Amino acid sequence: MRTQYAGLIDDSYIGQTVTLFGWVHRRRDHGGVIFIDLRDREGLVQIVCDPDRPDVFATADKARNEYVLEVKGLVRARPEGTRNDELISGGIEVLAQELKILNPSATPPFQLDDENLSETTRLTYRVLDLRRLQMQRNLKLRYKTTMAFRRHLDSKGFIDIETPMLTKSTPEGARDYLVPSRVHDGNFYALPQSPQLFKQLLMCAGFDRYYQIVKCFRDEDLRADRQPEFTQVDIETSFLNEEEIRALMEDLVRYVFKETINVELPNPYPVMTWTEAMNRYGSDKPDLRVKLELTNVTDMMRNVDFKVFKSATELSDGRVFALRVPHGAEMPRSEIDSYTDFVKIYGAKGLAYIKVNAKENGRDGLQSPIVKNLSDDVLAQLLEKTGAENGDVIFFGADRKKIVFDALGALRVKIGHSEFGKSHGLFEEGWKVLWVVDFPMFEYDDEEDRWVACHHPFTSPKDGDEDKLATDPENCFAKAYDMVLNGWEIGGGSVRIHDSTVQSKVFSALKITPEEANQKFGFLLDSLQFGAPPHGGLAFGLDRIVTIMTGANSIRDVIAFPKTQRAQCLLTQAPSPVDEKQLRELHIRLRNEIKH
Repeated sequence: MRTQYAGLIDDSYIGQTVTLFGWVHRRRDHGGVIFIDLRDREGLVQIVCDPDRPDVFATADKARNEYVLEVKGLVRARPEGTRNDELISGGIEVLAQELKILNPSATPPFQLDDENLSETTRLTYRVLDLRRLQMQRNLKLRYKTTMAFRRHLDSKGFIDIETPMLTKSTPEGARDYLVPSRVHDGNFYALPQSPQLFKQLLMCAGFDRYYQIVKCFRDEDLRADRQPEFTQVDIETSFLNEEEIRALMEDLVRYVFKETINVELPNPYPVMTWTEAMNRYGSDKPDLRVKLELTNVTDMMRNVDFKVFKSATELSDGRVFALRVPHGAEMPRSEIDSYTDFVKIYGAKGLAYIKVNAKENGRDGLQSPIVKNLSDDVLAQLLEKTGAENGDVIFFGADRKKIVFDALGALRVKIGHSEFGKSHGLFEEGWKVLWVVDFPMFEYDDEEDRWVACHHPFTSPKDGDEDKLATDPENCFAKAYDMVLNGWEIGGGSVRIHDSTVQSKVFSALKITPEEANQKFGFLLDSLQFGAPPHGGLAFGLDRIVTIMTGANSIRDVIAFPKTQRAQCLLTQAPSPVDEKQLRELHIRLRNEIKH
């Protein structure tokens, strides 16, 4: 039986005989003495195999990387000058008295301490990748995080309740993963994008406080912070208003960060409206570590000769915004040109700029192709409103507001995180958390030519905005809130509609007929009739939270068996073809579905 994990053997075990199990991380032959770094999930310990024990030495001579060993030996202090303070076991070594190879290993395709592995290699050989100490630490931290969530929620009276994995397709059906039913020809289940409707039903059922750490599924384009299957901490509660829900969730996340990585988050969190976040940062999940802000200069550009700016102001949703970068005039032209290419990713047609060389000289102190198209008065207003000083550069976005916000918001973050930004004090390390609140209820979908819900159709409008649902949906705001940390949305939720009259108005604004609403949501609407309590909740992205905690670049580094950005599992080769019998049955069901 194992005495202790190999990586946890420390000075307190000196003089004891211990039994250890693990893998050969590295084997070194030093002039007749063989050293083996034995690795398990807790770290490394040095094993010394002395030729005075021929059987042990012979076995050690056969051992190679990733062989599985059982070791029995005496713990002793390392010789003077050989301590390794980076390891728990760095002050000791184990003199092997018995050594057994439990299983040999084929030659690994890579060294586990190689820091330049491609992600394709790592995901193809994921089992070996998971043996690396960093990945072991990541997944143990994920476990600690989930347990911290559970402890705190349990202490606050929340009940863990499971909801179905096979359910009804949602209105966003194009993003659902569909599962054909074998016993109901032509019909399909959908894997849940969220337990949203079920947790509302649980509130109607009187459970009052629910949570679940649950897998969700979404068939959408992938990025570093997305996966086709992901894990969220799903929470719902009754009889609390928006501010009370947010306070409860703040307390929860503060507890989790303190318990897992000993980080103190502020109390209370800063709160910012969606409108303010977009106008200042071009994003509804602003990274407040970046000390750059946008400036709205739309009004001063309405009558300028520069066509790009003027035409933007003539659009119903057109905007002209400026981004002042202190010391930005030091940037080489090549870097500015690279930023022009960067913003095109977000739909911007280009990136105008002005270098401020000597503002006291008026237009003569400004360097830019666009200066000649702006009057002295506009240039003076521009410098004053942006607060530009000598040595700064001002970038401009002019287009429909979504393009301007997306492009300049992303540029702000890119510059702030760059070597230039960090070396010029435009980035501040730390944990910057805030609430973004009062999101729009709706956004206009040009393809469908109608308003669609920004969150979901059961989000409650702000008090006083109910009448705008029919008359002014563009300016109707919701009791919706996101928790944002270092530029990542780590949780989002809302107060739900429990009043059938308000729910009908929302459906009407979304052009959802009563018949369509009943078809899609009838089971929920029926339940809401029987004394539904006021309720609301939130879901935290567990993968994102752990990614931020570890400092990893992608959520794939905190998921045991993730998919690639093409939604493939390189380890199991999923998705994969099915056999002919399954395929024939699926074709039959699909034909029946088309007929219906």
